[in-house]
Amino acid sequence: MKLRNTLLALTSAALAAVSPAIAAGSSSDGHHHHGATAMGEAGQTSQVTRTVQVEMRDNMQFVPSKLQVKQGETLRIVVKNAGQLTHEIVLGSEKDLKAHAELMKKFPEMEHAEPNMLTLAAGKTGALVWKFSKAGVVNFACLQPGHFDAGMKGQLQVSPVKAAAKVANKEDIHAH
Repeated sequence: MKLRNTLLALTSAALAAVSPAIAAGSSSDGHHHHGATAMGEAGQTSQVTRTVQVEMRDNMQFVPSKLQVKQGETLRIVVKNAGQLTHEIVLGSEKDLKAHAELMKKFPEMEHAEPNMLTLAAGKTGALVWKFSKAGVVNFACLQPGHFDAGMKGQLQVSPVKAAAKVANKEDIHAH
């Protein structure tokens, strides 16, 4: 019992140390920013602009594994675990996901309760709501022990809004 309590305490401490880093993302200046992060922020359901379906499978795949999102878009990602194993989807940078996957190997019973994470038992469905406020790539992966290493990952390509606005402005200026 004492060993179990020690493991629970270590797991809680590790999760407390890692979860804010993953949720915050990383920035080029090395600082964590509150609110909007390098990968966006938890979205409001009232601001959802689109819903996408993602399936998690026991062959260690997300289907689809690549999604396109517009900067500023709030997405509802409905996730179905179509397998017999527990799977999860965690949004983050590739570096943070890899570090967290290693931590999950040491603490496989770790549970997640952050807005960028969703763990689902076999046959269950759940949803993440996320606002993609920054252009670039947002990675996602299953961090159940061994799943990340087996290739269970994907990407959301967030296209910048500014590029489209600049093109529209140029067309307006040159219109005669």
